[in-house]
Amino acid sequence: MYNCIMVPVDLAHKDKLAKAIEVAADLAQLYTAALHFVGVTATPPSEVAHNPEEFAQLLARFAADEGARLGLDISAETVISHDPAVDLDNDLDREIHELGADLVVMASHVPHFREYVFASNAGYLASHTEVSVLVVR
Repeated sequence: MYNCIMVPVDLAHKDKLAKAIEVAADLAQLYTAALHFVGVTATPPSEVAHNPEEFAQLLARFAADEGARLGLDISAETVISHDPAVDLDNDLDREIHELGADLVVMASHVPHFREYVFASNAGYLASHTEVSVLVVR
Protein backbone atom coordinates (compact mmCIF):
# COMPACT_ATOMS: atom_id res chain seq x y z
CA MET A 1 0.00 0.00 0.00
CA TYR A 2 2.81 2.43 0.90
CA ASN A 3 6.29 2.45 -0.62
CA CYS A 4 7.90 5.57 0.84
CA ILE A 5 7.11 7.07 4.23
CA MET A 6 8.37 10.51 5.24
CA VAL A 7 8.60 11.64 8.87
CA PRO A 8 9.31 15.34 9.45
CA VAL A 9 11.72 15.63 12.39
CA ASP A 10 12.26 18.68 14.56
CA LEU A 11 15.49 17.92 16.42
CA ALA A 12 14.70 20.64 18.95
CA HIS A 13 11.70 18.55 20.03
CA LYS A 14 12.87 15.01 19.34
CA ASP A 15 11.62 13.95 22.77
CA LYS A 16 8.07 14.48 21.49
CA LEU A 17 8.46 12.35 18.34
CA ALA A 18 8.46 8.84 19.82
CA LYS A 19 4.82 7.99 19.13
CA ALA A 20 4.90 9.24 15.53
CA ILE A 21 8.18 7.40 14.88
CA GLU A 22 6.73 4.18 16.32
CA VAL A 23 3.67 4.47 14.05
CA ALA A 24 5.83 5.21 11.01
CA ALA A 25 8.13 2.28 11.83
CA ASP A 26 5.19 -0.10 12.23
CA LEU A 27 3.77 1.00 8.87
CA ALA A 28 7.19 0.75 7.19
CA GLN A 29 7.59 -2.80 8.45
CA LEU A 30 4.03 -3.77 7.53
CA TYR A 31 4.36 -2.51 3.94
CA THR A 32 8.16 -2.97 3.56
CA ALA A 33 8.32 0.73 2.79
CA ALA A 34 11.36 3.00 2.81
CA LEU A 35 11.42 5.29 5.84
CA HIS A 36 12.89 8.80 5.61
CA PHE A 37 13.41 11.31 8.41
CA VAL A 38 13.36 14.86 7.05
CA GLY A 39 14.71 17.82 8.99
CA VAL A 40 14.58 21.45 7.93
CA THR A 41 17.23 23.92 9.01
CA ALA A 42 18.52 27.36 8.08
CA THR A 43 22.06 28.48 7.36
CA PRO A 44 22.47 30.65 10.49
CA PRO A 45 23.17 28.89 13.81
CA SER A 46 20.15 27.56 15.68
CA GLU A 47 19.46 26.04 19.08
CA VAL A 48 20.16 22.62 17.53
CA ALA A 49 23.26 23.15 15.37
CA HIS A 50 25.83 25.77 14.42
CA ASN A 51 25.45 25.17 10.69
CA PRO A 52 23.63 22.93 8.18
CA GLU A 53 26.49 20.40 8.10
CA GLU A 54 26.31 19.88 11.85
CA PHE A 55 22.50 19.66 11.63
CA ALA A 56 22.79 16.98 8.92
CA GLN A 57 25.19 14.99 11.11
CA LEU A 58 22.85 15.21 14.11
CA LEU A 59 19.86 14.18 12.00
CA ALA A 60 21.80 11.26 10.48
CA ARG A 61 22.86 10.11 13.96
CA PHE A 62 19.26 10.38 15.22
CA ALA A 63 18.01 8.35 12.23
CA ALA A 64 20.73 5.73 12.73
CA ASP A 65 19.99 5.44 16.46
CA GLU A 66 16.25 5.12 15.86
CA GLY A 67 16.89 2.67 13.03
CA ALA A 68 19.05 0.49 15.29
CA ARG A 69 16.44 0.61 18.04
CA LEU A 70 13.62 -0.30 15.65
CA GLY A 71 15.55 -2.70 13.42
CA LEU A 72 15.02 -0.56 10.32
CA ASP A 73 17.14 1.28 7.79
CA ILE A 74 16.07 4.92 8.15
CA SER A 75 17.52 7.56 5.86
CA ALA A 76 18.03 11.17 6.92
CA GLU A 77 17.30 14.03 4.55
CA THR A 78 18.31 17.59 5.47
CA VAL A 79 16.54 20.47 3.79
CA ILE A 80 18.23 23.87 3.98
CA SER A 81 15.65 26.62 4.06
CA HIS A 82 16.03 30.36 3.66
CA ASP A 83 13.56 30.92 6.52
CA PRO A 84 12.06 27.78 8.10
CA ALA A 85 9.57 29.80 10.14
CA VAL A 86 8.00 31.04 6.91
CA ASP A 87 8.90 28.35 4.37
CA LEU A 88 8.59 25.12 6.39
CA ASP A 89 5.28 24.00 4.89
CA ASN A 90 6.46 24.53 1.32
CA ASP A 91 9.86 22.97 2.06
CA LEU A 92 8.20 19.83 3.44
CA ASP A 93 5.77 19.64 0.53
CA ARG A 94 8.64 19.94 -1.95
CA GLU A 95 10.55 17.18 -0.12
CA ILE A 96 7.48 14.90 -0.28
CA HIS A 97 7.66 15.13 -4.06
CA GLU A 98 11.45 14.82 -4.27
CA LEU A 99 11.40 11.64 -2.19
CA GLY A 100 8.34 10.27 -3.95
CA ALA A 101 6.70 9.78 -0.55
CA ASP A 102 3.20 8.38 -0.58
CA LEU A 103 2.61 8.79 3.17
CA VAL A 104 3.69 11.42 5.69
CA VAL A 105 3.57 10.57 9.39
CA MET A 106 3.83 13.71 11.53
CA ALA A 107 3.88 14.31 15.24
CA SER A 108 1.38 16.85 16.44
CA HIS A 109 1.10 18.79 19.64
CA VAL A 110 -1.68 20.05 21.85
CA PRO A 111 -3.05 23.10 20.03
CA HIS A 112 -2.62 26.54 21.55
CA PHE A 113 -4.29 29.79 20.61
CA ARG A 114 -2.01 30.29 17.59
CA GLU A 115 -3.22 27.06 15.98
CA TYR A 116 -6.83 28.20 16.25
CA VAL A 117 -5.96 31.27 14.18
CA PHE A 118 -3.23 29.86 11.93
CA ALA A 119 -3.02 26.31 10.58
CA SER A 120 -0.43 23.98 12.07
CA ASN A 121 2.26 22.51 9.83
CA ALA A 122 0.54 19.12 9.93
CA GLY A 123 -2.81 20.72 9.14
CA TYR A 124 -1.32 22.62 6.23
CA LEU A 125 0.25 19.51 4.70
CA ALA A 126 -2.90 17.46 5.20
CA SER A 127 -4.89 20.15 3.40
CA HIS A 128 -2.44 21.05 0.63
CA THR A 129 -0.55 17.95 -0.47
CA GLU A 130 -1.98 15.12 -2.50
CA VAL A 131 -0.43 12.31 -0.43
CA SER A 132 -1.87 10.87 2.76
CA VAL A 133 -0.84 12.60 5.97
CA LEU A 134 -1.19 10.81 9.29
CA VAL A 135 -1.01 13.20 12.23
CA VAL A 136 -0.11 11.46 15.49
CA ARG A 137 -0.84 13.19 18.77
